[in-house]
This record gives sequence, C-alpha cells and structure tokens, in this order.
Amino acid sequence: MELTWDKVGERLFETGVDHGVLYTRNPAGAYATGHAWNGLTAVTEAPSGAEATPQYADNIKYLNLVSAEEYGATIEAFTYPDAFAECDGTAMPVSGIAIGQQTRKSFGFAYRSRVGNDIVGSDFGYKLHLIYGALAAPSEKAFSTINDTPEATPFSWEVTTTPVEVGTVEGTEYKPTASLTIDSTKVDADALADLETILFGSTGVDARLPLPAEVIALFTGTVVAVETVAPTYNASTDVITIPAVTGVIYMIDGEVVASGPTAPITADTLVTAVPAPGYVFTDGSDDDWAINFA
Repeated sequence: MELTWDKVGERLFETGVDHGVLYTRNPAGAYATGHAWNGLTAVTEAPSGAEATPQYADNIKYLNLVSAEEYGATIEAFTYPDAFAECDGTAMPVSGIAIGQQTRKSFGFAYRSRVGNDIVGSDFGYKLHLIYGALAAPSEKAFSTINDTPEATPFSWEVTTTPVEVGTVEGTEYKPTASLTIDSTKVDADALADLETILFGSTGVDARLPLPAEVIALFTGTVVAVETVAPTYNASTDVITIPAVTGVIYMIDGEVVASGPTAPITADTLVTAVPAPGYVFTDGSDDDWAINFA
C-alpha cells in the first residue's frame, strides 16, 4: 500500500491539561483516596536514563548496553489540594499552622490531555495519564508585589517516581512502570467509563488509583464486577464481623483483615474495602463504613 500523508481526519495533535487528581496512600500502600487538583497549568513529562554505553571487542563496536529508564515529571499549578501538603514535606499539627521540612510522602497522580484533529478540533478525544510512586522534591515559591500587571503566583514541583509491578498480560511479561496512558480514541468506551468511575469516584465510593494490572484487566475483559457487603457490629460485645465476599478485601486502619469476627474494638473504627486484583466494585457499592463504638 502506498503511503499518504496528512489525510483528512488524520492530522492529529495533543493540547491542554485538566482533570488533575492527587491520590494519597493509606497505611497498606494503596492509592485509596483521590483529591481533585484545581488550578493545574502544566505537566511536563521528563523521562531519563536509557543511555547507551558502547562496548568494544575485536577492534569493533561490539554492542550497546542501555541503562535503566526512569520516569520523571514537573507539575505546575496555581494551587494544590490540602492533602498534597504532606507530599510536599509539610505537616499541620493544628488547623492553619504548617510546619515545613517534614518527611515527604509518595503519591499517585492522574491528569488528562486532549487529542484533536483537523475535523473537530480539540474535541476529538483525550488521553488519561496515570502516574505511580511519585515523590515531590522541594521547590521554589516566589511571591512578588502586586502591581499594575498582577499575576497569580505559580507553583512548580519536580517529581521522581518508583515503578510498580505490571505483571503478565496475555502471555507477555512486562517490566515495572511508573506511568500508564489510556487513549480514549482507541479503547472500549464502556471499559473507559468504568475506569473513570474508579479514578474520579461515584456516589458512596471514593476515587482511587488502580494499579496497572487492574487497569489493563478492564480493557482485556478479564475483570469481574462485585458488590460489597457491609460489615456488621454487635454493640453488646463490641465485635465487628467482616463478611466473606469473593473479590473484596476489607481493611481496618489500613491493615487487611480476614472474614469473620474481629477482636472487640475500644474506639470508633473505620472499615474500608478495595477490590482484589481482577475485580471492580459495581456502581453504588460502598467502600467504607464508620463503626461508632458503643
């Protein structure tokens, strides 16, 4: 087939950035809670590594050894979620009082960029970008006087990452990764809607960042929808009973708990649930239950 260039409808471009979400991690390490990131102005992806080191033998260039590739990025915004403070090395012992130079916590991040073409402009589609194991470095914050050309103060963070497992997909084993990109113009619309429900939350279910294996399972048809069942509480014995539901992992204070009765509680307790690998919660399934100590 003869190659052709710039056909109508194939003049694609990418633009814009929106739908930023910060995902904080619970004690078990899951990206369990999403926070809308308003004021996002730019995300600059900056991979590093993958540098070739030539090896010579027999008076010739014998081969190239390539170093490991790392994913990095710069996030720019006019503001940030309150929950990002702990990721930026800030602790708040009292509401409104911030202490800097504290331990920085890793986080997950998602944002959306638009895909356009020559027919419909920037509304052709979009890409979802998911980032795992992110760690923000200290950054400058410059404040200047208000004058006759005022500007909002921009914030910027350099981000490094630690990859997470991907696993085996249809017989192919993939290396760990810190980034995942989903193109709305190329994936199943129903699976994409399911993913966005997970990423952005729904009624009664918190937004969360699924790991790559769960995301891929959504688009390969190997994921199973499961409805959560609420734990029960006996006020006379102070015992919580965790139900046994295939595909549902229950946790208390970030620690996974087995099905059946727990030890008696001595204070108000929050039970949370996350789907096991290969499962997603049905729409309307609750994923946390506050147990008030009697």
